[in-house]
Amino acid sequence: MSDFSFRLSEKEKQYLKDLVASSIKGKFSGDDEIPAEPDDHKLTKELGAFVTLKIGGSLRGCIGNVQGSGPLYKTIWNMARAAAFQDPRFPPVTEDEAEVLEIEISVLSPVNYCRSPEQIVVGRHGLIVQRGQNVGLLLPQVAEEQGWDKYEFLSNTCRKAGLPEDCWNKVGTDIFWFEAEIF
Repeated sequence: MSDFSFRLSEKEKQYLKDLVASSIKGKFSGDDEIPAEPDDHKLTKELGAFVTLKIGGSLRGCIGNVQGSGPLYKTIWNMARAAAFQDPRFPPVTEDEAEVLEIEISVLSPVNYCRSPEQIVVGRHGLIVQRGQNVGLLLPQVAEEQGWDKYEFLSNTCRKAGLPEDCWNKVGTDIFWFEAEIF
């Protein structure tokens, strides 16, 4: 897999973080209009993205789109609302919580088939494990945050898919990987 060369400037990152905040806060004020397309061509590329919301360092919501389905800025806007109000693991974010949310955005590279799990680099690669209808995804930062090695990362991605932890090395299980710019 080649290096993911997509990089955003600090100004572009701030624009996207501000977009997340305005998307969430706009839900409370009834403002559902996505902003006009930015002039920056990087923000209109079709890439997957995840929006992770935390309060006091604890997860409060995380939703994403693995593959782009429109301009990046629109994906970020929509994933912000989904993470805040539609993550089935949490109740919807309240207006008070919206004021203290910590925002993390992961812009994803295209997803590729991982031919050799030995080449997985913790902190660099995100993983998708698929076996039949079961699919689990973990972002690159999760393994690093948890202190996992590549095998623990694979096992936990299997668990996220609802599969036995050792299924990653069984025939019939597919492993995909991607990289992300995380900010």
